[in-house]
Amino acid sequence: MTSTAPLADARLLGLAHYAARGLLEHVLSRHGITFTQQVALRAAITADTPQTPQELSARIHDSLKTDSADIHAVLDELLARQLLTLDGAHIHPTDTARELLTAIGADTAPVTARVWGGIPAEDLAAAGRVLALVTERANAELAALST
Repeated sequence: MTSTAPLADARLLGLAHYAARGLLEHVLSRHGITFTQQVALRAAITADTPQTPQELSARIHDSLKTDSADIHAVLDELLARQLLTLDGAHIHPTDTARELLTAIGADTAPVTARVWGGIPAEDLAAAGRVLALVTERANAELAALST
């Protein structure tokens, strides 16, 4: 940690994101899965209700802001690998997908503990408030650009 805390800005946010994502992608590669596939599986597994492919695609888009065609290609890959299945109009994660995410979680837990450990709760709370506000504002700006 540096002796003088830098002010949070878009560059610092991006650097933190890519550093953390790099760690995650290292673990994901050992499991033969991509970042986008992992996000898609997590969205399918954490959905409160069964999702249609279109609904799941929209959830993934909300997270990644990725092109719909790319998302559909990822869903097709996960279906081909039998990590997702179609049951009528709904798409479901398989037990294999759940086991995969559990294994990834177990592999990332020690790294996550080293990265986040020791950060005071009040600092995490302040960072959480700032990041939530930045996310809200950026999503609003993106929505305005899309209209």
